[in-house]
Amino acid sequence: MKHTRHSQFDSSYCGQERAGSTLLVVLVVVVMLSLGAYTFSELMIVEMEATNIYGRSLQSRELALSGIELAAAYVGDRSEIDGWNSYHNPSQFQNTNLVPGEVPRVSGYFSVVAPVVTDAQSKTIRFGLSNESGKLNLNILATEEEDELELELETEDVTLTAVDRLMYIPNMTEEIASAILDWIDEDDDPRAYGAESDYYSTLESPYYAKNAPLESLDELLLVRDVTPELLYGEDTNRNGILDPNENDGDVTLPLDNADGVLDAGWSAYLTVHSREINIRPDGSEKINVNQTMLTELYDELETELGPDEARFIVAYRLSGPVQTADDLDSGPTLTTVGGNTSGQQALNELANGLAKAMFSEEGVTVTRGGMDLSAGAAYSINSIYDLIGSEVETEIDGTKTTLSSPWPADASSMTTNLPILHDLLTTTKNQYIEGRIQISEARLETLLGIPEMDETLAHAIVNAQMTVTNGAASTEISQARQTTGWLVIEGLTTIEQMRKLAPYICSGGDVFHVQSLGYFGQSGQMTRMEAIIDGTFIPPRITYVRDLSNLGAGYDLSTIQGTQQDQ
Repeated sequence: MKHTRHSQFDSSYCGQERAGSTLLVVLVVVVMLSLGAYTFSELMIVEMEATNIYGRSLQSRELALSGIELAAAYVGDRSEIDGWNSYHNPSQFQNTNLVPGEVPRVSGYFSVVAPVVTDAQSKTIRFGLSNESGKLNLNILATEEEDELELELETEDVTLTAVDRLMYIPNMTEEIASAILDWIDEDDDPRAYGAESDYYSTLESPYYAKNAPLESLDELLLVRDVTPELLYGEDTNRNGILDPNENDGDVTLPLDNADGVLDAGWSAYLTVHSREINIRPDGSEKINVNQTMLTELYDELETELGPDEARFIVAYRLSGPVQTADDLDSGPTLTTVGGNTSGQQALNELANGLAKAMFSEEGVTVTRGGMDLSAGAAYSINSIYDLIGSEVETEIDGTKTTLSSPWPADASSMTTNLPILHDLLTTTKNQYIEGRIQISEARLETLLGIPEMDETLAHAIVNAQMTVTNGAASTEISQARQTTGWLVIEGLTTIEQMRKLAPYICSGGDVFHVQSLGYFGQSGQMTRMEAIIDGTFIPPRITYVRDLSNLGAGYDLSTIQGTQQDQ
């Protein structure tokens, strides 16, 4: 009996022990499952956040691209030309909401921003586009040299060559300038200090000189001795603003001189995109005052301007202007059809020869306004300023007659007449005009490289580039400077010098650089993209797009969003 009771006791004890072990296992399993569920939940949260971040990244990119598309549409819409303002236009380009949300942090926006060049401390931004015509076009510079139209300015018997024009750019050397032009020109013959394929083929990773126009400034990094530091200076994130790390010497990259002024490198002075559309604001063709058929020219001018104006312009083509003492002192300004060996003038000479042949039949004369047009034109008009304040001596109804310009050279008349003539007349039949410098946005060093530009005038232009505190051009000043004639109207130069400057300068330009930001209301992903918009096409073309987000946001969100008072 004792033995039996002991067995029963042992059996009961073992059952209790097994029950306790099972409970422990269950508890461990519950804990493990809980940890697994927690880990899975955390993983899902991380995945969801990653998905949200990726989605925000895609959305911010699309927002930035939307800013570029809007800018392109704005460039193409000149229906209200008087109110058209691409330089600083917050109502169009600042903090535009494309993705409305119930709370600010989920609302999507874009802004189109640009630096204010006239801000000495490089801390001000504006909301608008950057005109590429404010820079020196390398492709045109090389082309002009190849065509022997390399800006033949003679001042004290010194000719301003393409290399000379580049030498005004900070940190430029004659060796690099020559190498750049060698890289672009069509031949493979190196200049005295240049470099062609015979140099590049000896490098560790050999390649050939392009010998063709550049498609982007970054291609310059293939040219001998050109470095990122020369091309982009201290502005490593390419926002046009002097950031703290760009003004601390060698404490942090980039290495800089800590002088409180942003060195933006050659990208601030050079471009490979700049040209102006050569049509009227309404899209119709301008009247080409250098067209071959003088009868057609007269008829078009008479319809648009009147008989006196038509007679004066056609008389100028026949006989050229009367040379004044100031003209003689400042050197030759006339361009005869047969007196220049350039390609364009050779074409003019051929065309006029054909025109003369058409009217050479004995006894046949063609007249307009009392002038015999049978002989064809003897002179070309270099710019509209040739017609301002000049005189022409020609034969009208068989009598030598002196005609005074219908457009005097006084400030009041020029203020009224120049915008009309600028919109109506042109000196070329080309669809667009390439490479002229937009003086209102150009830097001093770019201006100094313009033929016939003296240092006094270049400084005067820079000092006259007046803006208000937020970087916007004064409305009154903008309206008064629709043409480059403001240089004469405001007394900065003379009409005689203006006639020489005119082929190289402009007041407009239709190719723009855009930097667009896509972002959300309070924080999160910001995408920064840049693009080139060519407004010489109808509709405008976006010819180049690059994502700059890898260089950082570049701008503080609160500055971009701003307030109504800041605008």
